[in-house]
Amino acid sequence: MTSARQFEELEVWKKARLVTREIHAVSSKGAFSRNFGLCDQIQRAAVSVMSNIAEGFEREGNKEFRQFLALAKGSAGEVRSQLYVALDAGFLQQSEFQQLYNSVIELSRLIAGLMRYLNASDYKGNKFKEAPGPEYHTEG
Repeated sequence: MTSARQFEELEVWKKARLVTREIHAVSSKGAFSRNFGLCDQIQRAAVSVMSNIAEGFEREGNKEFRQFLALAKGSAGEVRSQLYVALDAGFLQQSEFQQLYNSVIELSRLIAGLMRYLNASDYKGNKFKEAPGPEYHTEG
């Protein structure tokens, strides 16, 4: 996997946390906050990105981590799509939209990069480390 011991050390998770904070800040103001469906959905999608990164890391296997990263990347796409809805509904100014959109694109690239790294790695994960075998005692 990576040399990180906790998911909080991963740059991709830190970026996901920052994006989630930005999404919550913008969606908690004005008319955006009163559109409960969109507000809830974009916040949940942003939280899903950072949660899937964390959950995949904690599974301690590269195959599962890649699977959860794919889910996180999908949720990042969902956030981008919902940003368009917010822009079209007049909840975001073009400059706010562009800043958030760029942040989510960068996050998606980080996720994709980590997925490529894991695909190329021979390391399978901590859960696949061989445990020492049992000791056998013979009488004799």
